[in-house]
Amino acid sequence: MGSMGHPEIYPLVLTTQTQEIFKCRIDEDMTGERPYKLIKKQDILADFNNRAAISDFYPFKKIIQEYPGDELLVVYDKEFKYGLNFYLIGTEEGKEKYLNITNVQREQEDKELKEHVSEDVLTYKPPVSKPWISLGSEKEIEEESVKESTKQVTYKISRKRRKFGAPIKFSDQNASSVKDAYIECTAYPDKNFTLKQLEKDVGMQVVPQIKDTSTQTKWTYPKNATTQYYPREFLEEEKEIFGRSKPLTDFLNNVSISVEIALQQNEIMNTFIDDWKCLAEEEGTFGDKTDTHLKEYQSFTDLHSLTEKMITCISWHPQIYGLIAVSVAVRLSFEERVHFSGKLLLQPSLILFWSFSDPIHPQLMLESPDDIFCFKFCPTNPNIIAGGCINGQIVMWDITAHADRIENIKTGGSRSKKATLKPMFLLEPDSNKETMYIRHCAVSSIENGHKKVITDIHWLSDTFEINRMGSVFENRSEICCQLVTCSADCTICFWDIRPLKTFTLQSAEKKKEESIEIPSDIPPTFLHLDLSWKPLSKMRLSKGETSLDHCPTKISLSEDHLIYKAPDKVFAQNKSVKMEEVNPYQNLESGLDHLLRPIEDFCTKFFVGTEEGEVIYTDWKMERDPESGRLMSKKPVNLCTIHDGAVHTVQRSPFYKDIILTIGGWNLAIWKEGVMMGPLLQSSCAPKRYTSGHWSLTRPSVFYVGREDGHVDIWDLLEKTHEPAQSQNICITMITYIKPWTLSAKQQFIAVADYYGTLHILEIPWTLSHPSANETSSMNHYFEREVKHLEYVEQRKKIREQEKKEMQLENEKKNVKTHQKSKEQLEAELKVDYEGFLELERSVLGHLGLIRATDAKSFLDPI
Repeated sequence: MGSMGHPEIYPLVLTTQTQEIFKCRIDEDMTGERPYKLIKKQDILADFNNRAAISDFYPFKKIIQEYPGDELLVVYDKEFKYGLNFYLIGTEEGKEKYLNITNVQREQEDKELKEHVSEDVLTYKPPVSKPWISLGSEKEIEEESVKESTKQVTYKISRKRRKFGAPIKFSDQNASSVKDAYIECTAYPDKNFTLKQLEKDVGMQVVPQIKDTSTQTKWTYPKNATTQYYPREFLEEEKEIFGRSKPLTDFLNNVSISVEIALQQNEIMNTFIDDWKCLAEEEGTFGDKTDTHLKEYQSFTDLHSLTEKMITCISWHPQIYGLIAVSVAVRLSFEERVHFSGKLLLQPSLILFWSFSDPIHPQLMLESPDDIFCFKFCPTNPNIIAGGCINGQIVMWDITAHADRIENIKTGGSRSKKATLKPMFLLEPDSNKETMYIRHCAVSSIENGHKKVITDIHWLSDTFEINRMGSVFENRSEICCQLVTCSADCTICFWDIRPLKTFTLQSAEKKKEESIEIPSDIPPTFLHLDLSWKPLSKMRLSKGETSLDHCPTKISLSEDHLIYKAPDKVFAQNKSVKMEEVNPYQNLESGLDHLLRPIEDFCTKFFVGTEEGEVIYTDWKMERDPESGRLMSKKPVNLCTIHDGAVHTVQRSPFYKDIILTIGGWNLAIWKEGVMMGPLLQSSCAPKRYTSGHWSLTRPSVFYVGREDGHVDIWDLLEKTHEPAQSQNICITMITYIKPWTLSAKQQFIAVADYYGTLHILEIPWTLSHPSANETSSMNHYFEREVKHLEYVEQRKKIREQEKKEMQLENEKKNVKTHQKSKEQLEAELKVDYEGFLELERSVLGHLGLIRATDAKSFLDPI
């Protein structure tokens, strides 16, 4: 380092970590007044042993080791005189020289400072105020100042509250093509600047003043008094006289015809109805085609995920508007999952909670042991969530501790006011920054549960519960405590989340339980179920004579359309539970031990869609095998093979509890419960395979179907029944799930999930969300006509079969008659055949010249 004329100086860079280690931080330990630091040689050598080549002093290791002194001088080069922020003096002479120079410079600076300071000390004298003397300047200032001559106009600009925080899109448009796109400010005469009239014609007339007055006499001494009235009636003689009178007879004869016409009109039609209003409703619902497409409102994508995932299930929060939960799974086949099983264990399987306020960061993340393929909120307590994994386990979450993060409850001063829930997008922005990971609080037993992926899960209603035999009883707790699941292992299981009867454990097992510590972030709501949860009952759908079983994919219970309560009732129930500060599910330990009243006339039958495209109508009640005594499921009531692929949607209509929509393969079908002859409607094969579907929540005739090419088919049965009313492209890949939701009476959304893991929120137009006045009755008539059509077809089949049997009997009778001939008839037929043979033989011999004509005649004579 002799380029600068100082061979003992070595420039170097000290990082922040090195400055912390050796206490030589810039502007703290080293300043402009003291820009150097003496570091012990032993500390630097110890740094070589700890960090080796990473140490900032390592390039000068040899120089430091050969340094004769105990302390080395490191100087802060503030002005980068030698090119770096520090430099090291590698000799004792250089160190002494630098330290002496700094001391001499300090003495000279102090001496110069003392010389510049004068001996006389200046004293401060405050100024003295003087009186104001006017020279006329204030008048000039007043004349030149600007004053307001016109009155100020105040404008107030407002917008609807529901549009707060909504995304704004600016675009260019042609002003001539859009109505009210521009405003023209033309000149007009202002009345403030017109000249006032100096002369005016006025007419006057004298009118007397009139005053209205009234007085009310007050009753000074009120008394109780009663008065009874009775009708005044004619005497019998008067009645006879009036009945025989000619005017009354003529009046009744003249008026009777008009009264009869008026009564007939009242029976035929309503004369007070507004026809124009009804026509406007019909036209706005079916005739207006200007706004019939789904509009993109918002989209959600998990940008923090390192692997490619798809959305498997969607569920809107039952209480908080604008909050939606989705489950994601890795896009891998079975073979790829086996191959990458080690890597998949290191990545969490999640359920993401998205809010309209933040399309990038999820509000909550629910962790699970494996990928979730279906999940549902508890109808009576939305803070409880149940999900089905790909490995066959059921997972339970309790997000009660995190409810304040996703909801804010406002209550009024009086008790009469209802509690209102504050949506997620109205919370403070600081409360949504960090994403919460929530661990599951219970998981079912692997040995006793499903063996394959759980394809569907449902909560049983809070009005009933079932036992192991499938019998239905009343639910006194009014809390949903039972689940039903179906899996690809050909089983349907019923689960109970309440604890079983207490039983004595061995001392060793008790010690093990006492030694296990529960993490603080896991709620103990379902601790009694964790890793020991077994199904209450398990049923299989047998194929009959063979040992094989049907593989269920989706189920639909009879209580699905009544499963969710009103939000106010759910909120009040949740609040009462919080006030008691008890676990309601642990208090239901003896739910089935008491004598419960059985519910009679309860429909225990339900629809099942299978992997082979079959739709099964069966009963969940179990029966005992007469030979082995084991519980076994009943035979299916009805089975139809309609779909040419796996059934992925079995859903009841929200308007008709006995109408079911099934979608699978390349077609769809609509069924009516109780009609065993077949579906009411079966569509033709679609151009692309169907992947999902859902009924409309507000229109009985509309449902949505997703396809594998990213299109959504919108069916309107009042408009077309043989094909979808319209088809709209949503994405470029397969649609995996569809879920509509009603935000308000004027706004509805539909959530569409695709194979690439993107959640699309679309706004439903007015024509697809608002039904006509007679739509419900029209659909009722349509379903009734289809039922009659099926009955007619079934009747014609029976008639054709009967006619076919009769024709077969007639043919058999004819065949029998031909064989039952008399002996004389058979001899006559044989004689005729023999004579024909002789005639043929004679003619052949005659042509050959073997016999003569006389011989031929004698030849024909009988022997």
